[in-house]
Amino acid sequence: MYSLREKAWSPYAAGILIGLLQIPAFLLINTALGASSSYVTVAGHLAGFVDPAVAKIDYFAKHLAGAKNWWQVALVIGVALGALLSSRLSGAKRPAMSYVWERGLGITSLSGRLPLAFVAGFIMLFGARIADGCTSGHGLSGIAQLSIGSFIAVAAMFAGGIATALFLRRV
Repeated sequence: MYSLREKAWSPYAAGILIGLLQIPAFLLINTALGASSSYVTVAGHLAGFVDPAVAKIDYFAKHLAGAKNWWQVALVIGVALGALLSSRLSGAKRPAMSYVWERGLGITSLSGRLPLAFVAGFIMLFGARIADGCTSGHGLSGIAQLSIGSFIAVAAMFAGGIATALFLRRV
């Protein structure tokens, strides 16, 4: 039996739970798991405070209303809070900065890591929006629905990750 106090959950059990979470998502709000659209929902609402005309832009308009959009925002917040709760319950402690930053890029300070992490995160989010979905949207939900586009997107994500890792290992 699994305990919330374990330092790591079985990837099989966690995968099954994530897969089962898609059932209520489809049944209750007719959508799949995904995360990148939540950023558009939040950004659209924040931009709307400055310029209400944002709601007339088609791209933002489809993300500003409806349970589907707020479901994804709640999912992203839940993932962050769940990770925090899990680390607290399990007593897992990690260093503030992984050794990977120093080994791979020679970065030893948090002030060196933060700008690079922000730019890399922005590039990933930008790519997710161009692909009309993120790793969870395509990798979990799209493949579960046997979407050809999602199979292609996930293959491209793996190829990009492998290419990036090979590049950084040479630097």
